[in-house]
Amino acid sequence: MHFVIINGPNLNLLGQREKDIYGSQTFESYFEQLKAVFPEHRIDYFQSNVEGELINFIQSVGFSADGILLNAGGYTHTSVAIGDAVKAITTPVVEVHISNIYARESFRHTSFISPNAKGCIIGMGLNGYRLAIESFLL
Repeated sequence: MHFVIINGPNLNLLGQREKDIYGSQTFESYFEQLKAVFPEHRIDYFQSNVEGELINFIQSVGFSADGILLNAGGYTHTSVAIGDAVKAITTPVVEVHISNIYARESFRHTSFISPNAKGCIIGMGLNGYRLAIESFLL
């Protein structure tokens, strides 16, 4: 199967920013570990801090990949356009959040992605990405 991980703004700083919330491991390091756990599957990765680039990428893989793991970062709570992009594609999307967004500021409790996602994995740290892939394999 072919899975695509799409990370939004500031997730390029994992391992450096707010370690008490996001931990000290970089995503690139975790991504290599994740690929080793699922060697029989193709896993691609894209990250951007730019909303339009995320939408363009969702559209480019959203009719061919078997599953998308989307952590839109702060755009989760602000981007109707990313929510619409998820709604427009045929590839199922699992929304992933490293932190428990419900234990944080109230504005983070709203997601424009969730209504169109296959499911959500929230607050499980980087392991949320592994759980998302496993959800496609059940």
